[in-house]
Amino acid sequence: MNTHPPPMAYLVSRYPAISHTFILREVQRLRDLGHTIFTASVNPPDRSLDAMEAYERKEAQDTFFIKAQGALGAMVALLYWAVRSPTTLWRTLWLGSRLGKDGSPLYGLAYAIEAVLVARWMRQHDLKFLHVHFGSVGATVGVLVKKLMNCHLSYTIHGPDEFDDVFGQHLPLKMQEADSVICISQFAKGQLMRISDPKNWPKLQVCRLGIDPAQFTYSVRPMNKRRVELLCVGRLSSAKAQVLLVQACAQLRDEGLDFALTMVGEGPDRARIEQTIAGLQLEPQIHLTGALNQEAVRAHFARADVFVLPSLAEGIPVVLMEAMSSGVPCISTPVNGIPELIEHGRTGLLATPGDVPSLTTQLRRLIQEPELRRSLAEAAHAKVLADFDLGVNVPKLSRIFSQFDATGS
Repeated sequence: MNTHPPPMAYLVSRYPAISHTFILREVQRLRDLGHTIFTASVNPPDRSLDAMEAYERKEAQDTFFIKAQGALGAMVALLYWAVRSPTTLWRTLWLGSRLGKDGSPLYGLAYAIEAVLVARWMRQHDLKFLHVHFGSVGATVGVLVKKLMNCHLSYTIHGPDEFDDVFGQHLPLKMQEADSVICISQFAKGQLMRISDPKNWPKLQVCRLGIDPAQFTYSVRPMNKRRVELLCVGRLSSAKAQVLLVQACAQLRDEGLDFALTMVGEGPDRARIEQTIAGLQLEPQIHLTGALNQEAVRAHFARADVFVLPSLAEGIPVVLMEAMSSGVPCISTPVNGIPELIEHGRTGLLATPGDVPSLTTQLRRLIQEPELRRSLAEAAHAKVLADFDLGVNVPKLSRIFSQFDATGS
């Protein structure tokens, strides 16, 4: 293993972003361990600099934003590669035209031009290693960067979005072209094994995400509260299924249970959620905050008695780890990688995906059984410390990266 890990480029679809804070934390930890990491983002940040916390603002100021280079930047990068490697540039553009969204050559050429920009930026910083988070468009750009400059290419694959459209996302090709693939769960690794040639299986390694437990204060909740505070944090989307949570709350109210639900997040399903709340006359019980920064989310964890995430599809949500680290017992669903974090009845409760009566049953249990809330919270906290501590998992990732010089192309 090398004592001096190679400098790397990190490519993300949008960075910094509230939903990708775990990537920023990972990058910071890797730098603390001696890695030199340059960050690139296909899209601009999800907020203005003024709306960011200080550490996010600094990261944004140091990140290479691909689309922000505009037409002039694209032309300069194309000319750069046309002079140095005209044949390779042509082959990259041709491959890109075959990798477009919905088979569109124009989308594919756009990805190829983004790759041209990334490759020139990497060459300017003498970077020979590219790591991409997620297996979607960013990974497509990564394949094209490798085609153009023969860099070492690795991904972190999360799921489940990549698995919803295996061939539209060109996942078999991406597995073929990668030099190393990090899977955040055993579930993700299994799905990639299912769709890739067995000769590519040795590339696949499980390295879990994690959180910094020091960022979240573990506290024991009072047992005798009259009103139980429920909390849901996540993008408001059909995949997160918050509408089902609202419907379950209507049943709980009709049973006379005393609770309040706070939903933190923003997204395309907000209007439908608000309409469902209004239609069921749940305004006294449910409050939507919109998107909040990490400090505000931590404050909600400190007040909550139960955390709920009734998702229909997930990787292993970092927000569940955060809630568990804070001492909040969790209810979720046994989809994708979640059972690797939550064992039903021991470290949390799992409701049948898409089933309102099942979700209602699990909520009722935690509202009515404070002793169960406490025992689940204690076991959940221990689970996070054992398997999802950033201080343990990022050094493991560091060791994988540090081997790239010896094993890479």
